[in-house]
Amino acid sequence: MRHNKNFNHLGRQAGHRKAMLSNMAVSLILHKRIQTTVAKAKAVQKFIEPLVTKAKEDSTHQRRVVFSYLKQKEAVTELFRTIAPKIMERPGGYTRILKTGFRLGDGADMCIIEFVDFNATYTDGAEAPVVTAEAKPKTRRSRKKSTDAAEDAQVVGEQKPVNRAPKATKTSAPKATKKTNVGKKM
Repeated sequence: MRHNKNFNHLGRQAGHRKAMLSNMAVSLILHKRIQTTVAKAKAVQKFIEPLVTKAKEDSTHQRRVVFSYLKQKEAVTELFRTIAPKIMERPGGYTRILKTGFRLGDGADMCIIEFVDFNATYTDGAEAPVVTAEAKPKTRRSRKKSTDAAEDAQVVGEQKPVNRAPKATKTSAPKATKKTNVGKKM
């Protein structure tokens, strides 16, 4: 009988389950969509929806409460800066689960869980969020490096022609070293 068993333990101990849900919620916040099994997605949905509701009110207390669940500063700032303003008028249902089929190895039912307001396909012409070098969270330690990151981002976009020299062939193979038991305790 399954009387009053309305919580999926996901085959894990409590500490492992809390850590897994926290990590999956952080990944969902940072990437806006993740692929996982349906059971884990439903558990993450129950875990993250109250946190997003708390993020609507941007106060120090709410940030500390959310941080106690997520345990990652970047995810908390992303939640309060980008996600919360976009879902402010939504009364609930911040995530959706889209089933994608079955996993090849074990046949597990797979799905994608994503934030509703961050999918350009379903949001009627609204633009998808664009991540730039300036949109990264700034901390006290990274003030000096913020200009270097913008310069690096511009350098990556340029394509320079590469002159490739013909490869020289090596005639001798590298010598293999002998393994001995000298110095090892038995």
